[in-house]
Formats: sequence, C-alpha cells, structure tokens
Amino acid sequence: MSMIEQVSLGVADDRRAGRFWAAALGYVRRPPRYPGDEWIVVEPPPGTAGVALAMDVSESPVSEFPRTHLDLDAGDRDLDEEVDRLIGLGAGRVDWPYYPAEPEPGQLPYVVLADTEGNRFCVSGHRRAGAFFG
Repeated sequence: MSMIEQVSLGVADDRRAGRFWAAALGYVRRPPRYPGDEWIVVEPPPGTAGVALAMDVSESPVSEFPRTHLDLDAGDRDLDEEVDRLIGLGAGRVDWPYYPAEPEPGQLPYVVLADTEGNRFCVSGHRRAGAFFG
C-alpha cells in the first residue's frame, strides 16, 4: 500500500517558504542528499512523526481557491494565538467566502491563511472566546 512520503508546495522563493514552514511546524531542513543538493525540504525533527514538505520552485500563479491545501491543527494552543503566531512568521489572512453559517457537529473553528508564497492553508483548534470562523 502506498503512503504519503512528502507534500510538495509550488513556491516562487523556496528559501523564504522553507523558513516559514520550518518555523510554523517546528520542522528542520533536510540535510543535502548528495553534493550540490540545494532542494529545500523541511521535515519533522528525528524521532517525530509527520510528513516532509518540499519547496518546489514554480512560476505558476497561486490559486485563489486551490483544489489541494494543508490543514493544520493548533494543538494545545488557542486557535487565535496560533493564528497570530503564524501571521507573525509571515502568513496572511485570507478573506474566505466559504465559512459555513453554522458549524457541523463536532467541527472545530478554523481560519484560512496564506503562507509567504500565497498558498492557502487552514488552521483549526479550540477557541477560548470569540467567533467560530474567521
């Protein structure tokens, strides 16, 4: 059976994107696999579970409503605190028109952001106070 080894993100500035995602996820840059290997891939620290994230330099435009995106979990941190942390690292808020009017049963609140390259991603988690979405 196949399993996901890594996810590749299309980016214009692979170093900037690599720094953002390493800081956002607590990942480290994968060491070069051969002399001259400059491909930027960030991965969980040794002994930590997770999927590697590769920065694939691309000239294609960012999709406003991408067919694929990353979903992050804020973990033990308050959702709004985690969103503020990610914005402090360079993420931007996205004016997302598709937040549901009412949450589905068991659905956690979430916020749609864009990374330093404009790639959309969601962050979900518990809120101590405030609105459900956005």
